[in-house]
Order: sequence, then structure tokens, then C-alpha cells
Amino acid sequence: MRINPRTLSAAVFAMVLLAASAGCKKKIPVATAPPPSAPTSTTPPAAPPPPGVSAARINSFTAEPRSIERGQSATLRWSIANATEMSLDQGLGAVAANGTRQVFPSNTTTYTLTGRGPGGTDTRSVTVEVSSAPAPPPPPPSRGPTINGIDLLTREAQDAYFDYDKSELREDARQAMTRDAELLKRIFAADPSFSVAIEGHCDERGSAEYNLGLGDRRATAAKEFLVQLGVPADRLTTISYGKDRPVCTEENEACYQRNRRAHLSPAR
Repeated sequence: MRINPRTLSAAVFAMVLLAASAGCKKKIPVATAPPPSAPTSTTPPAAPPPPGVSAARINSFTAEPRSIERGQSATLRWSIANATEMSLDQGLGAVAANGTRQVFPSNTTTYTLTGRGPGGTDTRSVTVEVSSAPAPPPPPPSRGPTINGIDLLTREAQDAYFDYDKSELREDARQAMTRDAELLKRIFAADPSFSVAIEGHCDERGSAEYNLGLGDRRATAAKEFLVQLGVPADRLTTISYGKDRPVCTEENEACYQRNRRAHLSPAR
């Protein structure tokens, strides 16, 4: 079969035109989700101070000392620049730009200093540590009232009385010496350096020499009785005055009886 060249050329041209028409169709882009946006803060950033206006600035804020005992004080000291309002918390209130304040915290306390101005606010804090004061030392143990041996002996000691020309202790004399023994034990316990002299006395009858011997025997008898009752012998001495120191000078038996005695006195 013989093909006409013209017919063939027209067919080829038509195929080329159809292919070009198909290749020129516009592609529809596929929609994609936009990337997630970064979260934004709800608080707007602090605005910088206006041009030419400086922010308030606390140059220093200290407490001296930083540690104290309860009842002591500390001194707050500060310096602030570019502020129109300055204050301390803990009820201290408004303060000057430069100053000090003495404080007496009873417990550990933090103090905050605030400075405000057109350019902004600045704060700073210091803490004062408070410790309990040491407990006072206990009072010395009470010793009770001091016993004055001389006063007690003068006020409470009893004389032992004797019969005429005798040195033996009568019943009333032994009773008196028994009470004296308890008194001496109290005095010696309170004052280990105290000692007592037992004096022997006589009435005026008889010679001085005889009465000195009789007075010595009476003093010795009183001492021996006291020692038997537990009074330390080394705290007792004896001395005889014979008839030289009478307590009564009348010439009768009642007066003579008062002079025949053993008497206790502080040892010299």
C-alpha cells in the first residue's frame, strides 16, 4: 500500500501536537500543615527605662553582725542610687537613700531593702541569725543562815552549879551540861575552827589558892561529862578563876550558889 507523504506528515504533526498538549497540564500542589509556632509568653518583657533615665540600684546592703544572741542587736547599713522611694520590710518602713538602722530580732529574720525609681526597681535581702543566749549559771547552793558561835554560846549556854566545896555534878548540873553538849555540836559543825573554854568558879569563902584548885576540879568535871556525850575533847579547854570573878557579891547563900559554877565561854 502506498502512503501519501502529505497524509503522513499531517498525522505526525497531529501526534506531536497531542503530546505537547498533554505535557502542558498544570500540576495541583498538595496542601501541607504549617509548622507549629513557638509558644509565646503571656507576660510582656519589662520595658527598658526611658532614654536618659537610670534604673534604681542598691549599691550595698549589709547587716553587722550577721549572727547575734537573743537580746542583742544588729545594724543594717545600705546605699541606694537613682531611687525615689526606699523602704525596708519587717515593719521598718521608708528609709533614706543612705543610712543605718539598729534592729533587735528575737528570732532569725530576713530583711529586704527595696528601691524604686522612674527607671525601675531593685531589691536586696540580708539575714540576721539569732541564737539563744546561754543559760545563766545556777546560783550557788544555799548554805542557810550563818551560825555565829559566840552569839549562840552567850545566848543559849547554861551554867552547871555545884554544892559548897564540891566538884561533883549534881542532877541539875548534868541536865544543863546535856543541853550544852547539843549546842556545842551545832556550833562546831558550823564552824570547825571554833573552840570553847570551860571556866571553874567559886564563892568568896576560903583562900584564893584553895579556890583556884576547886575551880579547876569543877571545870574538869564539866569537860569530862561533855566529852562522854560526844563533844570533841580537842575543842574544849579548862581554866579556873577561883573566887576572882564573882557574878554576885552579896554575903548570903543565894549569892554564893550563883558563884559556884562551871561556865562556857569562847576560847581566846
